[in-house]
Amino acid sequence: MSGLLQIEESLTPSRAVGIDLGTTHSLIAARQGNAICSLPVDSQGHRLLPSIVRYDEAADAFRVGSDANAAPEGPTIRSAKRFLGRNLSELKPEDRAIAALAPDSELPRFILGSKRITAVEASAEILTTLRRAAERALSAQVRDAVITVPAYFDDAQRQATKDAGRLAGLNVLRILNEPTAAAIAYGLDKKVNGHFAIFDLGGGTFDLSILSLDDGLFQVLATKGDTLLGGDDFDRALLDLALEKATGKTAPRLDEAGGRLVGWLVEARRVKEALSDVDEAEFSFGSAGSVGGDALDGKVVKLTRVEVESLPPVRALVERTLRLTKSALLDAHLTSSQLDGIVLVGGMTRMPLVRAEVARFFGRPPLVDLDPDEVVAIGAAIEAEQLSGEASDELLLLDVNPLSLGLETMGGVVEKIIPRNSTIPTSAAQIFTTFQDGQTGLDIHVLQGERELVEDCRSLARFRLRGIPPMAAGLARIQVTFALDADGLLSVSARELSTGVEQSIAVKPAHGLSDEDIEEMLMAAIDNAEEDVARRLVRDARVEAQRIAHEAEKRLDDHAFLLVEGERERIERALERVHEASATEDFKGIVAGKNALVAASNKFAERVMTYELDRAIKGRSAEELVADSNEESAGLRHLREQERGDSLGES
Repeated sequence: MSGLLQIEESLTPSRAVGIDLGTTHSLIAARQGNAICSLPVDSQGHRLLPSIVRYDEAADAFRVGSDANAAPEGPTIRSAKRFLGRNLSELKPEDRAIAALAPDSELPRFILGSKRITAVEASAEILTTLRRAAERALSAQVRDAVITVPAYFDDAQRQATKDAGRLAGLNVLRILNEPTAAAIAYGLDKKVNGHFAIFDLGGGTFDLSILSLDDGLFQVLATKGDTLLGGDDFDRALLDLALEKATGKTAPRLDEAGGRLVGWLVEARRVKEALSDVDEAEFSFGSAGSVGGDALDGKVVKLTRVEVESLPPVRALVERTLRLTKSALLDAHLTSSQLDGIVLVGGMTRMPLVRAEVARFFGRPPLVDLDPDEVVAIGAAIEAEQLSGEASDELLLLDVNPLSLGLETMGGVVEKIIPRNSTIPTSAAQIFTTFQDGQTGLDIHVLQGERELVEDCRSLARFRLRGIPPMAAGLARIQVTFALDADGLLSVSARELSTGVEQSIAVKPAHGLSDEDIEEMLMAAIDNAEEDVARRLVRDARVEAQRIAHEAEKRLDDHAFLLVEGERERIERALERVHEASATEDFKGIVAGKNALVAASNKFAERVMTYELDRAIKGRSAEELVADSNEESAGLRHLREQERGDSLGES
């Protein structure tokens, strides 16, 4: 029997924990005695685990955190969180520069000596180290966990985080937004109600969430963020300044630094953190050799807090966070004066410039009662207690989805099923029908975005519902249901109501949107709102006109014997007008053509309907007619009840 198994058998029953899987540092928290707190992650009692993974060839083992820093020089993975749910084409040049990546795979694979591992596997090593540290601190098995992610992590990034948890031997109870975790920690600690802004600026990501706290109910009103904006970007700006001072000219491109870049960025982070407490610090290039033809070996330069805070890139990064903050307030229909507090989260919020600018923007100092590095892990641990049944207090948590979800309908327009900022978990359903006679299949195209037309939104998935009974256009009833779980993962199902045939799909994209993409989509929706509505009206009118034209043409073919003198010519002229108008973008012209066709064919359509009714009842007994009438009425009631139920579900 292995030593590990013997240790686990001696542990007390499993405990639930909260984990902040960070870009720069990671933490794990759980209840100890009467308080929930972060747990030590090494023998020195440190509570911040550097999110670093190194492979030790000699020992054939991975080293994580301070062990990785203390290990001999070799390939290292830092900021693996930035690579979760991404493919190579989505990475920025500076992200490629911080790690050795295998070139023969679309999925980023880090080269660690003889090993090739993904960001999921690297994150799993970090999570495994945290789990084992917690088991030592708690003398208990650790299996259940809530893991936090930035609020703007998409499906692919959330799924990758969940996969990393499973690889680490954890049962992931929930993927929780980092700002929401901070709100939980502050809300339960302070027993307060009201509206709060959670300003979360960490090592690799930024999130701003507006939450409503009301007697244990946490509801996210709006959220904005950027998964590629964080302390790493400030480090690069500080490194540029150090290079300029060392060489006396504009800093060389960072990708020219090769393997020395990682060490320089570590030094930049150290200096940045020091400047939060002192006015001046030294940056040492160590045994750096040269870059861009400039010798840097042994050079040391002095940097001041004023110099760093005055850097245009640094000011631009802070300003970017405030623009996103303003946008979130607009989404929540609140002003800064209506907020009851601002909570700071993440190590970058220790920077005096960040705190000063946040205070200036909101017109009051932010809350800093809890350690900004630890508050997310503490909130996750509180949520883990709730979900595992260990907690005695009841807590209701309501998150939101950042972008609308819908599907494609005729004419290439988007029907939104779940609007953005909808509380999750949630589900919604709508009933659709067929467009053509005898249609036995229906393509379901799932989309994400705020625009009105398919080509302006992001395609998430496609699947086909087969087995629809062949019937006249418009008679089939297909219920499409969207369900978002608590982790923000989407499943879509389509069901034909008369037969029960059903198809479904879990939407797990191979890669996701960056938050620049999401912000661009939201801004484009606002900037093009009027034009989008006009374009959608044209397409809807065109689809309706074409449907009516198709029905009129079918009646002309099948019931020509019911036409009166001159009627065919009038209908055909109206049909020609509809087809000509439908080839244009003239909304009024399409509607006028459709109305003219309805007027020209209305009496003919009435004669066709009367004729078909006469045919249907001819030669049938009164008892048969009554029985059929009852069946039709029952079916109609069922449909109405179904539609009413869907309506209630959506509301």
